Amino acid sequence: MSKHLDVVTFGEPMAMFYANEEGPLDEVMSFSKALAGAESNVATGLSRLEHTVGYVTKLGEDSFGSFIFKALNKEGIDTSNISFSREFPTGMLIKSKVASGDPKVEYFRRHSAASKLGLADFDASYFASAGHLHVTGISSAISPECHEFSVHAMEFMKQSGKTVSFDPNLRPALWPGAKTMADTINNLATRCDWFIPGLGEGRILTGLTAPEEIAAYYLNLGVSLVVIKLGPEGAYYKSSDLEGYVQGFKVDQVVDTVGAGDGFAVGVISGLLEKLPLKEAVRRGNAIGALAVMSPGDRDGLPTREQLERFISQVTH
Repeated sequence: MSKHLDVVTFGEPMAMFYANEEGPLDEVMSFSKALAGAESNVATGLSRLEHTVGYVTKLGEDSFGSFIFKALNKEGIDTSNISFSREFPTGMLIKSKVASGDPKVEYFRRHSAASKLGLADFDASYFASAGHLHVTGISSAISPECHEFSVHAMEFMKQSGKTVSFDPNLRPALWPGAKTMADTINNLATRCDWFIPGLGEGRILTGLTAPEEIAAYYLNLGVSLVVIKLGPEGAYYKSSDLEGYVQGFKVDQVVDTVGAGDGFAVGVISGLLEKLPLKEAVRRGNAIGALAVMSPGDRDGLPTREQLERFISQVTH
């Protein structure tokens, strides 16, 4: 395949309806539509920073599928490996608006087209055309087929000498139980190079408390870099020879916390692919995470390169 991609990712993009007014979802009458899904957020963020990104998924032959396909194309994301299903629908979700804290999210994704993504859909030449693979734990949660696809994609990229990043993106509601979730995610982590959990996620997955202990746990599993999100406080990173804390950016008003972790991943992955010093890559992650929480949609705050540089230069810690 002649096309070269900096990054490839896969997963379930969904149509999201987010409330335009506060209150219980069953009472809200007005919603705005947007594209949602952790992997599509990361793909969008990397594309806006001028990296070539391919996204692999299955969509339903319905208006939501068409909306998502157009939205991805509009962001300059390569969609040539997306297929459409007549049999299964595109997933969707609704999200509440809150004055503070996390919004309530309801998913309508059971038996979605994306959940049917399996080994038969794996295009080796397409993945081989990419230098890096980004994976989230959500794919493994939505179906056994997607879990198989995740394992195969990660192993294929590792064997091909590519780098793999993994964000656990824990969604307990999608798993049969906490132990299955932790065991599966930790098993997947052994197949990645860069592991990017939140502190709360790290504690759930390992039973350990301190960022240093959690990072050491994953380095012992063979991961080469662990970057732990600490929310407003910033982040902690550890590799075999480097470790440290990077302070977060001050945010004037938190509008919506959803998508902040994906923004953080965009910063770290793009920084590492651009060969920035590790600390600078993590600082970029903090910056994009901060931008993400200041906007309502999951992807609205993801910056262009110019917007990112302006934000970093303007903001003092």
